[in-house]
Amino acid sequence: MSKQINIIRSSAVPLNIENVDTDQIIPARFLKATTRDGFGQNLFRDWRYNPDGQPKKEFVLNNPMYHGKILVAAKNFGCGSSREHAAWAIKDHGFDVVVSSFFADIFKNNALNNFLLPVTVSEDFLQKIFVTIEQNADAVIEVHLEKQMITLTNSGDQEVFEINNYKKTCLLNGFDDIDYLLSIKKEIEKFETTHSL
Repeated sequence: MSKQINIIRSSAVPLNIENVDTDQIIPARFLKATTRDGFGQNLFRDWRYNPDGQPKKEFVLNNPMYHGKILVAAKNFGCGSSREHAAWAIKDHGFDVVVSSFFADIFKNNALNNFLLPVTVSEDFLQKIFVTIEQNADAVIEVHLEKQMITLTNSGDQEVFEINNYKKTCLLNGFDDIDYLLSIKKEIEKFETTHSL
């Protein structure tokens, strides 16, 4: 399965809740596993399910109206502890992009390291996204990584987003840090040769 991300065109799941911390994204009791597989089933576990394991109908991930590869969250998403498992859970559930007006720095870095694209937009544009999805659950959002542009395809409204150039290169090529170093091996060897004492 390719890890590359460039253009994502998808409907979105709206999570209009502020200050979502990593313990809400993936509760601590599910952190014992050491591989990334299976975390998606416990994404937002305590919000999605009753103690008896029955789905809570009112929670957005249990609403069949909403689907897609893009999670749209209110501001200050991913705050709290630094657990990388939060990014694992979101990615394993099937999301490739998370949109918010503010991400906690550690969550943002963990997301980028796990091929999950965090897109930071202005608060005004975020509210436009929520209104668009409320009006049409199937509304398509386009996230274009190379152009660093997010677009509401029904209205044409768009906004540029920022991303670290190194992480952008990694996502476009499906590289983790080691893959990136291997991709520039010849340049490194050339540098070593020309700068050796």
